[in-house]
Amino acid sequence: MAARNVSPNSNGNSDSGGENNAFIDQLKIQHLRNKTQKLKDEILNNLDSQLEDLLEDFCQEVEESNTHGSSHTNGEVKKTSSRDRELPDKVFVSRRSVLTELFEISHIQTLKNIFIAVLIIFSMNTILADFIEKGGTGSLSDAWQKHGFRLVIDLNLVYWAFGKLSIVVQIWVGMMFSTLLVYPCLYFWAISRPLGRAGLPDWLMLVAYIVYQIAFMAYPIKMLGEHQFPFASAFIVLLEQTRLVMKSHAFVRENAARALRYKPHSEQDQGPCPDFSCYLYFLFAPTLVYRDTYPRTNKIRWSYVVSNFAQVFGCTIYIYYVFYRFCVPIFQNFNSDHVTPKRMVIGIFGCTLPGVLILFIGFFALLHSWLNAFAEMLRFGDRLFYKDWWNSSHFSNYYRTWNVVVHDWLYCYVYKDIYNISHKNQTLAMSSVFFISAVFHEYILMMAFGFFYPILFIMFGTMGFGLMFVPKGSKNGRVLNIMMWVCLFLGMGILMCLYSMEWFARRNCSITTDSFLDYLIPRTWTCDVVL
Repeated sequence: MAARNVSPNSNGNSDSGGENNAFIDQLKIQHLRNKTQKLKDEILNNLDSQLEDLLEDFCQEVEESNTHGSSHTNGEVKKTSSRDRELPDKVFVSRRSVLTELFEISHIQTLKNIFIAVLIIFSMNTILADFIEKGGTGSLSDAWQKHGFRLVIDLNLVYWAFGKLSIVVQIWVGMMFSTLLVYPCLYFWAISRPLGRAGLPDWLMLVAYIVYQIAFMAYPIKMLGEHQFPFASAFIVLLEQTRLVMKSHAFVRENAARALRYKPHSEQDQGPCPDFSCYLYFLFAPTLVYRDTYPRTNKIRWSYVVSNFAQVFGCTIYIYYVFYRFCVPIFQNFNSDHVTPKRMVIGIFGCTLPGVLILFIGFFALLHSWLNAFAEMLRFGDRLFYKDWWNSSHFSNYYRTWNVVVHDWLYCYVYKDIYNISHKNQTLAMSSVFFISAVFHEYILMMAFGFFYPILFIMFGTMGFGLMFVPKGSKNGRVLNIMMWVCLFLGMGILMCLYSMEWFARRNCSITTDSFLDYLIPRTWTCDVVL
């Protein structure tokens, strides 16, 4: 019997070979899933289009058969063009978030582990730097008595950024209470209005609703001016204000139309106004589009809720380290010497990496972890809060997939309404969406930072809108995706650099005018302080 030649490394090679094969198999499976999903979407889209055409043709034929117009004489049936079709409504279905599914692949989970490892390194770097700087050459006990816990980790920036939280909570309670009052007002109007076409009570209700929304926008602005919140606390107030404005408008928009269409004792008689429980659930559900019911899960996984809130906390610390290590040392001593083209270019490119890191971390914290935590607590089934925006090869797709929650609200309550009012004018509807979105983004940044510097408005409302009309390339998807990422890196670098410069300029540079113009004119343009 011939002896087998067994290599001493055969076990190791077989193990590594098995791991490589498993890796390749997993990639093949994921590739097959992606192809299957793409094919499924194409088939469903084609099927929907064909069914819609068939139904339209059938309805048109029925309508023509019941009339004695000229269409019978010619023997032709006029088809409805795609421009005249009604836009589809938002449909909620039970589904998981994209990253939740991707994290089931071990190799994608490794990317998350790498970010956690970087956070640990950031923490060690900051702790050691603070320890060496504050400990000095004296004894450890003396340094501990002087600095306490801040000897090893100094979170003064975090404490300051989230200052005055008690007042923030009071403002939030006031905003929530006023939002709850929307329901009894709408309910009273819906059950008391005369049936039929819109009349004087309906127009009075519309005027009262507009006055309410204006007052709701003015109240937080007044409180922000009185208390001078730090930017993180101001962001909380402004984001909650915007969320509640969008929630109340969605509820009123859906149910005002329901009350106007209401016919008692009809087959679809659901009442002129939904129950208060539906409105209360909607106020906390992770969606901005109102429905009486949503798909629900069977149970609440509290461990999943805790893990998502822990991720939000970790991301907050992560953003703190990025600011503390990359931005504060560069811009905290800002003076007139910094305003040169050379330093501007260096600053922009130096801010690209921290800017994109904040983009990733903020996206993961808010659109994934925060929304999934609330979805789990409320058993909310549809968790498609975003799509695979990172694979976009065109900015039109990026805008639609980056934040699905806000995109759905803009589509349902801005785009569709203006599209129908303007006789199917898509350009006007799309322009209105971009303008409103850009205004609210700039409003949040302006009120949170305490100065008017419309960099984001210019980049998003003008250049970003122009990129929507760039022709799409079907054969160069990879190149276009790279170009999109280059634009995102440069855009985040510009935003990070210019807003940081203006923030520190308003703390280091003298005021040139005591009028309202100082709020509108960037201090970086007039700074003459030499530190």
